Amino acid sequence: MVWDLDASNVGTGLPLEGVRVLDFSRVLAGPLCAMIAGDLGADVIKVEGPEGDPVRALAPPRLGEDATYYLAVNRHRRNVVANLKDPSDFAHVAALVREADAVVENFLPHQKASLGIERLRAENPDCVWVSVTPASSGGPVSSQPSFDLLAQARSGLMDVTGDVGGAPTKVGAPVADVVTGLYAAVGLLSGLFARLAGRDARAFEAPLLESTMTALVNQAQGYLSTGEEPVRLGNDHPSIAPYGPVTTADGFLLLAVGTDAQYAHLVSALGDEALAAHTEWVSNDARVAQLGDLRAELNRVFSTRPTAAWLDAMVVAEVPHGPIYSVAEAFAQPQIANGDFVGPMSTPAGETVSMRTPLVIDGVRPTIRRGPRRLGEDTNEFWH
Repeated sequence: MVWDLDASNVGTGLPLEGVRVLDFSRVLAGPLCAMIAGDLGADVIKVEGPEGDPVRALAPPRLGEDATYYLAVNRHRRNVVANLKDPSDFAHVAALVREADAVVENFLPHQKASLGIERLRAENPDCVWVSVTPASSGGPVSSQPSFDLLAQARSGLMDVTGDVGGAPTKVGAPVADVVTGLYAAVGLLSGLFARLAGRDARAFEAPLLESTMTALVNQAQGYLSTGEEPVRLGNDHPSIAPYGPVTTADGFLLLAVGTDAQYAHLVSALGDEALAAHTEWVSNDARVAQLGDLRAELNRVFSTRPTAAWLDAMVVAEVPHGPIYSVAEAFAQPQIANGDFVGPMSTPAGETVSMRTPLVIDGVRPTIRRGPRRLGEDTNEFWH
């Protein structure tokens, strides 16, 4: 057998134990999809070209020779290097394809043609094939290179993000790639289930543009149903108020008051006569329509006490709320710091820690069994 399961993926009891996934993808969305499969127990082999995945060089920051960007989405896989234009390497990879249960790739159309990807696919017609693409095939931008930022811009996501009257703003994390990677993982799992059930569902496409547009959710449906374009509202919500930050004596506090009953609890907890006198604000419709006035009143009241005091008061009042943490503070909060979401991970440069899968399976969160590998570290295991 060409493809023996790695010892770290044997006896795990995880849902995808024994499933073989071949990962040709680069950068983020595709590797995230393959990592999710690995987190769930699949045996994943990543095939990189001689130049390596470009994300290895997207630094700073780095840990050793690799960018931490690479480390974020490339655990739970062995790593081989192959030049698909070389007949010998192509034959080695074709042997792996023949034994794969699923393949993840994000080649552009011209790359597929030059590298012979369709010939590889023909080696195993029953394999679940997941393609991460710039946009749905056949469209005018489907063959153009795309990245997270471009998808955020073209999808409309940037246009609804940012301050009122300000410039369009990208989200502070690569949300387009993440959403697309999650859709790709859904496709991969659906294909495996269909195979198990004896149904035909082998080719899945996760297009970056359309996947990102689904993140607009309510904003998109509002436009599609009414023709009214959403506008940038900063941290406010187009349909709910108060649903955003208020100013305290020493910082900020986030309110997420989603119902009229919760607003009544808020007014009662604040005990401010001037705020309570605005009886029209008992209705969410009125609160949204008069958001500027409502915000001014809430800032006036909340600015009289520090954030910590208001956090305690909101808990007692059962008003949905929360602190606005930095990344460091988010990882330091007891829910995370005292839990098992962050765990040890090996890397070519030594030990580090990383976020484990957020999924908990039968009360247990899977550990990180193997961290990212050096470029081509496992090539000799297969090319013999």
